[in-house]
Parts: sequence; structure tokens; C-alpha cells
Amino acid sequence: MAQTSVLVILAQGFEEIEAVAPIDILRRAGATVVTAALSDGIHVTGRSGLTIHADTMLASVEGDSFQCLLLPGGPGVNRLREDARIGTILRRQDEAKGWIAAICAAPVVLKDAGVLHGRRYTAHHSVASELPDALFRERVVLDGRLITSRGAGTAVEFGLAIVENLYSPEKALEVGKSICA
Repeated sequence: MAQTSVLVILAQGFEEIEAVAPIDILRRAGATVVTAALSDGIHVTGRSGLTIHADTMLASVEGDSFQCLLLPGGPGVNRLREDARIGTILRRQDEAKGWIAAICAAPVVLKDAGVLHGRRYTAHHSVASELPDALFRERVVLDGRLITSRGAGTAVEFGLAIVENLYSPEKALEVGKSICA
């Protein structure tokens, strides 16, 4: 069985909990998680001032294939929206029937890329005007190979949902038990 690979794109201002919790959970499950800084340089500072040392820069991996693409939310979503590469990467992932995971405000980036049309999803209430069809009462929503979640308070549940779908319900339960989820 091939190693499960996940690309997490980090833009300045990302929501730390929404990135770190799923990264940790996925790594506990055995996934190869690659963190990629959107801009030049591998140090990315989140909305609360925590600086993450990314594994690489997006420019180094943007043409690579990953089983899952994960976008955290936070104010950094605006930078994701401004970068044309993100839409291209998302459309390629969707066309290849790969997994896409987005949390908090990040589903607006999926909307911009055209990968939300006709799908069920949730998001943070702060983007309700842009995503009026979002299921805001749902903590995590799965639609095909799309996993979305509401925000920082649902980050562990979101990470476990990704593990459940990339691996198995048993693996998600095992990881969940190990962290007392």
C-alpha cells in the first residue's frame, strides 16, 4: 500500500489550531504530511503569532501529486485567494479525484476555484455572505472526496475525519483514543 500523502498549504495569517491539530493527527496515523509555505521562505506566522517552520515552499511541490490537499483558515485565506496557483492546484486535485480538506474560511478558496458547486459543505459563519449554502450547524461535512469543517473548535474532529477517510474508521478511532478525543 502506498504511503498516504497530504499537502498542507500555509499562508501568512493561517489559523494555527486548524493547521497544527490536523497535521499532528495525520502524522500519528502514519501519513506523510508536507507543509508548504505559500510565499518565499519557509517560516510562516499564523494569526496568533506562532511561527511554523514549513517543510518546503509551495513553488517546490506545486506540481507534485498528493492524496489530500488541506487548507487551514484564518486571515491567511485572503492570501490563498490572491495566489492563482491555489485555484490551479485545487482544480487539478478535484479532477484527479483526490481528497480536498478545508476548514473555517478556507472553503471560500474552494468556491473561487469552482470546486464547491453542487456539493455539501460547512464553513465558519464569518463567510456566510459568500457561502450562503454552507451547512453552518454541521461541525464536519463529507461530500465525496471533500471534507470541510467550521473552525478552530472543530480542528481535532476535522483531523480525525480526514484520517477516517484516508485510512479507515478503525485508524481514526485508534488515533482518537491515543489523544483522548
